[in-house]
Amino acid sequence: MEPDPNFWSCRTVLVTGISGFVGSHLSEKLLALGADVHGIIRRRSSMQNIAAVKDELNLHPGDVSDAHSTVSILKEVQPSVVFHLAAQSFVPLSWQAPLETISSNITGTLNVLEAIRKIDTVDRIHFAGSSEEYGAVRPNESPVKETNELRPLSPYGVSKVACDMMCFQYAHSYKIPVIRTRAFNHTGPRRGQEFVTSNFANQIANILKGKQPPVIKVGNLEAVRDFTDVRDMIRAYMLAVEKCDVNEIYNIGSGKGWKIREMLDLLIRLSGAKIKTEQDPERMRPSDVEHLICDSTKFRKKTGWAPNIPFDRTMGDLLDYWKARV
Repeated sequence: MEPDPNFWSCRTVLVTGISGFVGSHLSEKLLALGADVHGIIRRRSSMQNIAAVKDELNLHPGDVSDAHSTVSILKEVQPSVVFHLAAQSFVPLSWQAPLETISSNITGTLNVLEAIRKIDTVDRIHFAGSSEEYGAVRPNESPVKETNELRPLSPYGVSKVACDMMCFQYAHSYKIPVIRTRAFNHTGPRRGQEFVTSNFANQIANILKGKQPPVIKVGNLEAVRDFTDVRDMIRAYMLAVEKCDVNEIYNIGSGKGWKIREMLDLLIRLSGAKIKTEQDPERMRPSDVEHLICDSTKFRKKTGWAPNIPFDRTMGDLLDYWKARV
């Protein structure tokens, strides 16, 4: 199922975190379907991900952590749809900077919700939650349904639970039309180098260019993750806005688990190189979610969505992305 061009054509859409990994892919898809796309962008943000479409976007300097600028931008733009993607989303960093992560994510979400409450144009806001909200998933609870207990294992996971509950409260108290999704791992071209799939692809690209010995530094390779291509994920986000019910929660993921070791083996096979691995204690987390596989039955029934891009193509495209940049 593809997003409906008739729904998006000429619609005014605001994207927070527009210059990020997901935001950049989403903005391109929205533009292709004729939407009037606006974005909030911090002055220190890199423009690399949106360089190809920058001239087609309406970019507004600001920061969702600042209530005044958030309200001012929404009053100026008068969007009918808001995608709230802006967040500190790197889990390991949340242990190094727990206060910054929790403060940034919760304050940013609160400011967006308050700004929407003060204008009368938004008929849909999408909140991008995370599978990290589930945290300590027990063996008998996989694949994970929306009804699963939330047991976050990182400050990032805690922050997303708080934002999720805040969205529920604003939808219930103020009739804010929030649609909440919990995306499982997603990757692809432009994924930040700090994230595991990109980190491995970047190391392999450096090895292929002779800039690094043929040894990859790794952390926990036994964790199991459910990976979806970012280009399938942004289709899901758009379909959620089109078809999903306000104040409901929807898991989004492929339903297939990959050990981090299997993902790395696939990247190495695609590279054609002989590469060894070496565990780096600095890459081990204080606590790790060992097993996260998505049950997206509820979302698929509601929208007709299914992932289209096979994982080997995702990894191949990601490796090509880094080979072109190292």
